[in-house]
Amino acid sequence: MDARALPAAHVQPHWYAAYTCANHEKRVAAELDARSVEHFLPLYGSVRRWKDRRVQLDIPLFPGYVFVRLPLCERLRVLQIPSIVSLVGFGGLPVPLQNEEMELMRLGLSQGAGAQPHPFLTVGRRVRITGGPFAGLEGILKRTKSDFRVVVSIDIIQRSVAVDIDIAEVCAVGPQRNV
Repeated sequence: MDARALPAAHVQPHWYAAYTCANHEKRVAAELDARSVEHFLPLYGSVRRWKDRRVQLDIPLFPGYVFVRLPLCERLRVLQIPSIVSLVGFGGLPVPLQNEEMELMRLGLSQGAGAQPHPFLTVGRRVRITGGPFAGLEGILKRTKSDFRVVVSIDIIQRSVAVDIDIAEVCAVGPQRNV
């Protein structure tokens, strides 16, 4: 099919969440590299204790997902990878993620800002991060013993990450969300 006959949404590159087989995220990322597909696999460091030693591991921040950026008309380049189950969407159609949100997340994580997985959170005080590596992202403010965290969620995959933040670098963006 001629690219001029496709709707603009099919030709413009967008970010999509690719659902992978369990524990295959790094293999999928390597295959996406080999196919020259722009992708994003955020990792965090975790120390695991084994019988005889401690090991520093890089673990996916969003287990089971790799983010890919491509025009929808080229999705077969991704779906042909054996460890990819599908692109996340509704009714058989992949749903694009917000480009700005993904770029801010990539930028923040590339600057070495620490992020940890967090249970999916929908209730709490909504804030926007105004300073630091994650400036521009919105999330839910959570207080720990001595500091503050913002829990940033990607709703379509129902996954969240928590980032440590100085309280001076956030501002409220609306009423508190209750369920």
